[in-house]
Amino acid sequence: MTARPARPSPWLALGVLCIANFLILLDTTIVNVAAPDMMRTLGAGLDKVLWVLNGYLLAFASSLIVFGRLGDLLGPRSVFVAGLGLFTLASALCGLSQTPDQLIAARVLQGVGAAALLPQALVLISAIFPPERRGGAFGIFAAVAGVASVSGPTLGGLLVTRLGWQSIFYLNVPVALAGMLLALRYVPGLRPGVSHRFDLVGVLLATSGLSALVYGLVEGERHGWGTVAGPVTIPGILAVAGVLLVLFVLWERRQPEPLLPLRLFRNRNYTIATLITLIMSFSLYGLLFVFMIEAQAVLGMSPLAAGVAGLPLTLALTVVAPAAGRLTDRVGGRILLIVGLACCSLGVFAVAVVSATSATAATFLVPFLVVGVGMGLTFAPATTEAMREIPPRQAGAASGVLNTARQVGAALGAAVIGAVLQNRLAESLLREAGERLAQLPEGVRQAYLAGLGAGAAPGGPAAGPPATGPLPGALPADVAARFARLTREAFGEGFVAAGRPTLGVVAAVLLLGSLLAVFMVRRRRAVAAPRRDSTHGEDSVISADASLIR
Repeated sequence: MTARPARPSPWLALGVLCIANFLILLDTTIVNVAAPDMMRTLGAGLDKVLWVLNGYLLAFASSLIVFGRLGDLLGPRSVFVAGLGLFTLASALCGLSQTPDQLIAARVLQGVGAAALLPQALVLISAIFPPERRGGAFGIFAAVAGVASVSGPTLGGLLVTRLGWQSIFYLNVPVALAGMLLALRYVPGLRPGVSHRFDLVGVLLATSGLSALVYGLVEGERHGWGTVAGPVTIPGILAVAGVLLVLFVLWERRQPEPLLPLRLFRNRNYTIATLITLIMSFSLYGLLFVFMIEAQAVLGMSPLAAGVAGLPLTLALTVVAPAAGRLTDRVGGRILLIVGLACCSLGVFAVAVVSATSATAATFLVPFLVVGVGMGLTFAPATTEAMREIPPRQAGAASGVLNTARQVGAALGAAVIGAVLQNRLAESLLREAGERLAQLPEGVRQAYLAGLGAGAAPGGPAAGPPATGPLPGALPADVAARFARLTREAFGEGFVAAGRPTLGVVAAVLLLGSLLAVFMVRRRRAVAAPRRDSTHGEDSVISADASLIR
């Protein structure tokens, strides 16, 4: 890439990129808390509301690789600003929606806008900052991403309570408009020095394959991993996704200028860092999935109170991530990733151990601090090590793959952890019910078991303690009260018992990530590779050289 020197401060540019990053990641979680209000005001069923949540994720995850490549073709700043503009328009349309279908369509459009701008942010940071300062920049960027991911329930609960569900979308509009103006003023433009071709077949295969994969993962639990409609099944959809993605890889191997340069994965650190990014996203969303249900359905917290209970994680991550980014510039990311992932694993294990029906927000304070410190030590080094040696003309594709791994990890976290929780819950509820069954008159025992069985059905735990089954006529007040109390007790104890091994899966995956980090190439200090003429060989590592900036 060639361009003229630029004067804007790189830190101002980073601030603009962080604003956009905060908005798009906030919108992956903030809608969850608004779901009941949406259902009431729009007359939407649960299936429609789930698509309000998943339509965004589906469009976001399946488009990242394509837009990463478009950034290489058109310049990352141009695509960034266009994506932020589309995100702004879609946010306004979300708030103006009068029907569930209108809201779903606007959310899909919003996801496309998010996918357009996110890959460009990593490319721009790599270009703006020299290698010896890039880790600190990624640390700040990662801290913002972490705060956005876990603050959705808190901020969403406050906005929905005070202003209604539309406010979570209207909030984006003035902030994103300001971000567009600031991007044009402070974010430097990168001009491609060579022309690129657009791999249309690769685009169709990648988008179709990723769409089918994410759809299968996010919809699997709702359909019991069985039939969706007619002959269409979740396993069939996932099988089609696998075939399409294999065809995509085979096609890309034959292209002179592929949408996804497979040589990226010859870089051991890039490959491992991408896997770690997927693992971190899987674990974060898996942990939040279990905790948010437990906090509200078992411990009786409001959505806002549940979000506040998770604040120690947010605060620890916010403090640690920038420092970890700067430390990556000094000692490399390998040791930080090993320690950080192990710390995360320990923290998640501690959350499982302290969980109880009598727990309060204070119970989770120390475990969440440990998880937050571990994530703070991991996010920035993973991104820095992934992007450190990527040549400029592959930066968009590399960023697209990295962000795709993050979004697929989130979908996997919800799908896999949801399935494990459902499986364990069915067993634990039966056990807890059996222990209490003798305390009820024979005539109401079947209703008691039916109610707890509903709690173990797909979607049951998220709604709270299950409703009772049909009762055999009017019950004496003391029997009815005992019935309700035993149902709550069985559900609470059953959920906690099911949640512990489920969180154990999350902790084990994090420990696997720590072991993967051991195999990364050691680096004492980030140093830019010598620049080579792109007409005679591969482009050099992106640096803050003035020739990159328009």
